[in-house]
Formats: sequence, structure tokens, C-alpha cells
Amino acid sequence: MKKLVEKLGDGALYYIEQIGRMGIFLGICFVNILKPPYKLHPIIKQVHFIGARSMFVIVVTGAFTGMVLGLQGYYTLSRFGSEDLLGSAVALGLIRELGPVLTALMVIGRAGSAICAEIGIMRSTEQIDTLECMAIDPYRFLVVPKIVAGIISLPLLTFIFDVVGILGGYLIGVALLGVSHGAYFNGMYESVLWNDVEMGIVKSFVFGLLLVWISAAKGFFLHLERKGAFGPEGVSRITTDAVVLASVTILVWDYLISAIML
Repeated sequence: MKKLVEKLGDGALYYIEQIGRMGIFLGICFVNILKPPYKLHPIIKQVHFIGARSMFVIVVTGAFTGMVLGLQGYYTLSRFGSEDLLGSAVALGLIRELGPVLTALMVIGRAGSAICAEIGIMRSTEQIDTLECMAIDPYRFLVVPKIVAGIISLPLLTFIFDVVGILGGYLIGVALLGVSHGAYFNGMYESVLWNDVEMGIVKSFVFGLLLVWISAAKGFFLHLERKGAFGPEGVSRITTDAVVLASVTILVWDYLISAIML
């Protein structure tokens, strides 16, 4: 019984320490974001990596998500004779929920894992320690451009996801299943309010911050993992942990933001 209590206490202290460490990490990054001089080139480079290079997966995912919503929504609404509301259902589902959430999850898989692995390898090979020895702030040099780029890129990618998804729903609902073109867009125009768009924008900004913060912090503190995470095996394990943690955190914050803004 004593060993069980000690084990539970040790685990609780470890996770409390990890939460505090990641909170301090985010605070230091925010201080560096606000501190001049401001360099645009590293941010533009990260926007290209996180945003532009995620375009293909976002467009494909958005198109098929909209097509599925159009197909499922049509057959559900047709039971009640409300096929004309298909545009409203597709637009609201994408703008308020599926757009920001699926965009964030796709970017975590494509860019978040790469960010964690990159910084984790630099920590494992002592490159971050070398930067500190050269009086180069690793937070400002490595992490801040990624966080700023994530906050910029996610809303733009979410916008693209929403537009492509609405067109995918149009393709299935109007072109394939015969819903009226005017009813599809008119229902969307009448039902989508600024509050719905605002919710999607807030979620995309928050998710952009969360995914880069968690991915970068997990790689940055690779050497403090209690399982001994150095080497290729450790980097792969910590990258998996970062993807899982970031994905779950985004789903939790999706609920919290929805509960606050509804």
C-alpha cells in the first residue's frame, strides 16, 4: 500500500512539474515575441512550412469532409422534407466545428510532429546547448517564429478548409442530388451569423497556438523526460506523445470555447 501511494504521488508530482514547465516555456516565448528587434524572415519561412506546405492535405480533407456532410445531410434532411436546409447544415458544421478542428488535427500530423522531432533531435544532439553557449537564445531563435507562424497560418488554413468544404457540399448536394442552387446558398446566407464565424476564428487562433506550443515544448524538454528519451527511439516516442497530447488538448479546448461562446 505504501509503495502504491508513493508511486501515485511520484506520478502526480511529475505531471504537475511538467505542466509548470510548459507554462513557463509559453510565458518565456510570449516575452520574446513582444521584445524587439523583430525579424520577419524566420516567421515567413515557418509560415511557408506550417501553412503553405499543408495546403494539399487541407484542400483534400476539406473537399471530402464537405462532400460527406452534403451526402449525409441530404439523406438526413430528406426524411423531414427539409432538403433546402442543406446549405445551412454544411456551412454551420464546417465554420463552427469541423473546419478549425480538422484543420488543426491535420496540421498537427504534418507540421506539429516535424516541429517536435526537429527540436527533439537538436536537444538530443546538444545543438540547443551549443546555441546557449554561443549566447543565442534558443527560445527566440527556434520557438518564437514557429509560434507566430502557427497563429498566422491556422486561421488562413481554416478559411481555405471551410470554403473548399462548402464547395464540396455544393457538388454533392446540388450537382449530384438535385438540391436547388438558390436554396443551398440562400439558406447558408440566412443561417450563418457573425457569431458563428467569430467562433471559428477564435478556435483557429487558439488551436494554432496550442499545437505549436505543445509540439515545441515536448521536443525542447526531451532531456527531462523521466523515461530517458535521448536517441532516435526517444525522439520517436516523444514525437508520438506530442501528437497525441496536442490532439487531445485541441478537442478539450474545442468544447471549452464552444461552451463559452454559445
